[in-house]
Amino acid sequence: MEPELAHHDPISHLITPNAGLAQLNERSRDIFRQIVESYLATGEPVGSRNISRLITVPLSPASVRNVMSDLEQLGLIYAPHTSAGRLPTELGLRFFVDALMQVGDLSEPERQSIENQLKSVGGAPSVEAALSEALTRLSGLTRAAAVVLTQKSNVRLKHIEFVRLEPAQALVVLVAEDGQVENRVLPLPPGVPTSVLTEASNFLNARIRGRTLAEARGELEAALTANRNELDQLTQKVVAAGIASWSGGASEERQLIVRGHANLLEDLHAMEDLERVRLLFDDLEAKKGVIDLLGRAERADGVRIFIGSENKLFSLSGSSTIIAPYRDGAGHIVGVLGVIGPTRLNYARVIPMVDYAARIVSQLVGK
Repeated sequence: MEPELAHHDPISHLITPNAGLAQLNERSRDIFRQIVESYLATGEPVGSRNISRLITVPLSPASVRNVMSDLEQLGLIYAPHTSAGRLPTELGLRFFVDALMQVGDLSEPERQSIENQLKSVGGAPSVEAALSEALTRLSGLTRAAAVVLTQKSNVRLKHIEFVRLEPAQALVVLVAEDGQVENRVLPLPPGVPTSVLTEASNFLNARIRGRTLAEARGELEAALTANRNELDQLTQKVVAAGIASWSGGASEERQLIVRGHANLLEDLHAMEDLERVRLLFDDLEAKKGVIDLLGRAERADGVRIFIGSENKLFSLSGSSTIIAPYRDGAGHIVGVLGVIGPTRLNYARVIPMVDYAARIVSQLVGK
């Protein structure tokens, strides 16, 4: 419970006792909402005279200025430069998103539009191609840059082969159904003859076709336990080493796809906006940071929202990220998708879009 504000506090009349920011009085909420909504619509500061025309309960510009002063003391709004108008701070935006914003559900035509656009990519030659095309569509719908983080291990396997490089090393060649080829160097136990590599390849190929790396791993571990008597110890070791090397999940096993950079160049208001977008482009080029950021959302259900400096990666560019996990056919989270844009994203519209897009992509990936 929040501590009660003292009666002599100059902002105590703004907040009901024991409530903190979540219980601004109705007049203050109305004024604050108008400031935020004006910012989200135009990106420009708004002054007391305009606010007095917009609020539901008539107030003079002077009374509005008094409330704005109190909101400023709370850290919810600020005056940029010497402007008489006010903009919401990052704290203010977070408060608006968490406490005041009405996140409506998508209308049936909007759902149908997203579903039609995303499901039309289902015939793509690979999961990666489908995700890339789905992002292009999501970027167009939200007018922001769209991102997806996925695991390379989501590809379905077609064939695997061990090729000896030297006495203690072999090259593992993995061929996916969509034609992707990955090579990994595998250390070999001492004294492994070529016949063992052949036997290990045959054992694996009989069980991996059409499975993702994650699915194949579970299948092979079970098969290895069940077939220990059929395989000699060296073959068991080669198979087990191969399974261990394909576990995936490290940052280099992650794919980051970004689409719709150009949307971030639309509707720029000043040189500061251009600099902000340039910094964001730099951030997006630093893929490891983006991968780490998006990876944080994989551990949570539902939509996650990061505003401005809430994520250190985009703190300089003042960007917001709205992301949601998507799942495979077994219900396991296999990646995240979402959008990155300026802090004045249309949160109420974009949040349900990202959520619904993640559900549709889950259906695509599940197939």
